[in-house]
Amino acid sequence: MRPSPSPVASVPPAAARPVREGVMLLTLAAVQFTHIMDFMIMMPLGSHLMRIFEINPGQFSRLVAAYGMSAAVTGFVAGIFLDYIPRRRALLFLYAGFVVSTLGCALAPTHHWLLVARIVAGAFGGVAGSVVTAMVGDVIPVERRGRGMAVVGAAFPLASILGLPAGLMLVSAFGWHAVFVLLAALSSCVWVLAWRALPQVPVQVATQHPLRQMREMLTHRVHLRGFVLTAVLIWGGASVAPFMAPSMVANVGFSEKQLSWIYLFGGAATFLTTYCFGWLSDRFDKVLVLACVSVFTISTILYITRMGPTPVPLALIVTTLFFVTMSGRFAPSMTMVANAVESRYRGGFMSVNSAIQQASGAMANIVAGWFMTKEAATGRLLGYDRVGLMATAAFVLTVAAAAWLRAAAPWAARNPRIGKKRTLAASGPVPPPSCPEA
Repeated sequence: MRPSPSPVASVPPAAARPVREGVMLLTLAAVQFTHIMDFMIMMPLGSHLMRIFEINPGQFSRLVAAYGMSAAVTGFVAGIFLDYIPRRRALLFLYAGFVVSTLGCALAPTHHWLLVARIVAGAFGGVAGSVVTAMVGDVIPVERRGRGMAVVGAAFPLASILGLPAGLMLVSAFGWHAVFVLLAALSSCVWVLAWRALPQVPVQVATQHPLRQMREMLTHRVHLRGFVLTAVLIWGGASVAPFMAPSMVANVGFSEKQLSWIYLFGGAATFLTTYCFGWLSDRFDKVLVLACVSVFTISTILYITRMGPTPVPLALIVTTLFFVTMSGRFAPSMTMVANAVESRYRGGFMSVNSAIQQASGAMANIVAGWFMTKEAATGRLLGYDRVGLMATAAFVLTVAAAAWLRAAAPWAARNPRIGKKRTLAASGPVPPPSCPEA
């Protein structure tokens, strides 16, 4: 059995030039924002695309799934060689491909060409997202890594607050092409910012064949536990989220126009609290933080999936809590995963980890759909309560998987400041500078 990586292995390598952490994190968050926005905007475009291209719901679902499935496949393949390419160079190349493919979406004349463009966008955008996470792990010191992950993770609520409403306004005014034109233009500006702001991160010297390193990375006991944590973390949210909006209309009494309030309030609250969860993850044991947040998440999920006709203000409070607690689970979990992996494996690991996220989310959507039925007489959605129970089981397993990872890699979960204090206490008092050495 190979020895577990030491905490020393997780220390970020020195960058080639001084790193302005704030600028770097905002740049990486902008990269995440654009590729998340590119993925999220497809779902509210359903009625427009089905009408314009004269496609059925099954064909539209393949348009949505194309991005994630492509990202999963290419993420696994990219894991073989990403650790041998400088992070900055890899991100700039992948993000350039994402910009071009997003422009291709805007120019697609038919459903089939749009499907091809979505596959290419997923291939580049999904892997670019994994490189973003790897760069945070490489450059940000472990004592601030939780807050760094939280800043980058704020891209998701920002996409909900700013991206979706703005995108839908563009679609209403200029057609569905306009939103992809805007995304391509915005992404081009972000690429220039990344070229100027991102530091050079030294690449690991190749000491063995990439396939052999890939095999070692995939079979390492610490890494396997990190993959399990990622899979169950994504499963819980991905099983509930796709059916929340339809349930609000069919079961709770929301109108189609009121659905935007869910994302507006939920995204705003998540944006305001994301950094707080990152701070808690840096200050306290990450498994403890995850367990406490999961208690509130489970309570919220069980209420949402059983909700009947409810006043809109009360329903918005519950859905906002859903957004906040759901995103709050990511800071401690993903920081643990980033801390646990050795730096020489981090690029490939994060690429495979991103592939697992995409695959787990897709499978959760499919399995949750098996439980859902529609009552013909009333139009109510049935089976959402069973989806909530499945998600609850996934939340419990997430905490168990985090504890399992902590057992193999204790340094991944603990507060590094506490560890330093314990080390100093064990070594005894330090003599004052004026005292002669013994």
